[in-house]
Amino acid sequence: MDINSWKMLWEGALTTVGLSVCSIVAGVTLGLLIGLVRLARVPFLSQFLALYISLIRATPVLTLTLAVFIAAPSLGLDVSLFAVGVIALTLNTMAFNAEIWRTAFASFPREQLEAAKSAGMTPWLCFRRIVLPQVTVSALPGLVSEMSGLIKGSPAVAVIGIVELTRVTNRIAAETYEPLPSIIAAAVVYMAMIFILVRAQRYFEQYAQRLAG
Repeated sequence: MDINSWKMLWEGALTTVGLSVCSIVAGVTLGLLIGLVRLARVPFLSQFLALYISLIRATPVLTLTLAVFIAAPSLGLDVSLFAVGVIALTLNTMAFNAEIWRTAFASFPREQLEAAKSAGMTPWLCFRRIVLPQVTVSALPGLVSEMSGLIKGSPAVAVIGIVELTRVTNRIAAETYEPLPSIIAAAVVYMAMIFILVRAQRYFEQYAQRLAG
């Protein structure tokens, strides 16, 4: 590959990383909030979120991306293609993350909450120092698995014209008639992103365990 091809790969990789990071941060945070609302059984809102989760989990990322792309102008939203991609990926992943968080919170031993109340801890302090660290450790494997799936599913946003890594790879292969180098380079980038996630999982597990201790 020539210098221009490497430049295209670099720009595509940056786009994929940007899409993934923004969607992961938003998806995990919003998923946590949704999971807590569902556990609290807020009237109407909990039922609405349960329906949302069911629908989104059954909707392919490609279809969701097209839906957001078409709906945004109709709602008067003037957003970039990158923002549309982030919104679509976030809507998808936060539905899965919400169920991961909800399951982790539901499995938390209630005896510890009673012990914390007996020790005079406030609800917020109990949540921050006892509940959240342990729940995070429990939820991390599922969250990281979902993050990995999001990264692998991110090429779906290319359908609306976002030039991410996979689309760049296909373009280079079509122009140079040498698909193998660009495919290998793209595979290395995706593997590196997944590797970083796995390493981050181990770090946060250790950090959460220290907080819980």
